Amino acid sequence: MASPDEVRRYLAYWFQLGKKLVIDNQEFLLPRPVLWGDRYSPEFETCWQRAIAHDGQNAHLEGTNQTIAELLGSSWTISPCARCEMPVPMLDLGSREPTCPCADLTFWPDTECPQPREPINTYDQLSQIRDRLLKVSEQSKSSDQSRAS
Repeated sequence: MASPDEVRRYLAYWFQLGKKLVIDNQEFLLPRPVLWGDRYSPEFETCWQRAIAHDGQNAHLEGTNQTIAELLGSSWTISPCARCEMPVPMLDLGSREPTCPCADLTFWPDTECPQPREPINTYDQLSQIRDRLLKVSEQSKSSDQSRAS
């Protein structure tokens, strides 16, 4: 079963590549921007609320057949595509959907450009870098002291 967070992530990644959310087979939504600093943008959040309105029965990602409701059900998981490593829905049991939404993107996968991603908390990332540098510095001081002894 795909969690709501996994489905949100799935949509966010594909929105970054230009795939749209289709509602009632007549309305196409593509939030811009998708990311806003360390979180999803208000445009993305509005789109997500539209996607889950009416339990997601009337919404799906462009180029796919699974509704948001189906993805949130017990039969589907979100896994990396074997071709491009983007998140794709797969049946948890039984046969798999043979195509990834990347199938009709002639420019994808493109290893030369940045990959779609989730929001990043820069404070946390910088703290982790600082901690790693402090650890290396402490190890270096300790080995210098043991050599001097």
